[in-house]
Amino acid sequence: MHEITGDNINLVKENMLKGKTPRESQVEMTELVLPNDTNLLGNLLGGKLMHWIDIAGAMAASRHSNRVVATVAVDSLDFRHPARMGELVTLKAKLTWVGRTSMEVTVNVYAENVKTGAIIKTNKAYMTFVALDDEGKPTPVPPLIPETDEEKEDYLKAEKRRNERLARKARGY
Repeated sequence: MHEITGDNINLVKENMLKGKTPRESQVEMTELVLPNDTNLLGNLLGGKLMHWIDIAGAMAASRHSNRVVATVAVDSLDFRHPARMGELVTLKAKLTWVGRTSMEVTVNVYAENVKTGAIIKTNKAYMTFVALDDEGKPTPVPPLIPETDEEKEDYLKAEKRRNERLARKARGY
């Protein structure tokens, strides 16, 4: 693992593909939980939420790479609190790491009770996407330029998750 420093970021900026900051590609989308989106308890279906998370993550990865992307991994998806019928669900997707052709995106999910204004974090997901060229083959993506200390820490943690994912893959899961 390498350290993210000013020198590294300057090298990234000189790369042939112009680097982008996490802020430049972040996505925020909001959905209303309707009756057709819920289970018998009136809670948002997990599969529906996963669909929305995949869309938000893919939009951020596409915005960063200026390419069509494919989902290649979901490292984790935590269900902390249910979103209920009638609530607004806001998904915030932000790139945390970029390799040669792949990108990790973190998606944080919040439910808002429109009657009380209360907002609660319901979910967090780490996803990996790969950028595709016009023939559907993996293609290089711009480097990520973390700006804040938090973004630099996120980058290093994402790199660790990537290494763990590759080690699991090498072991055959």
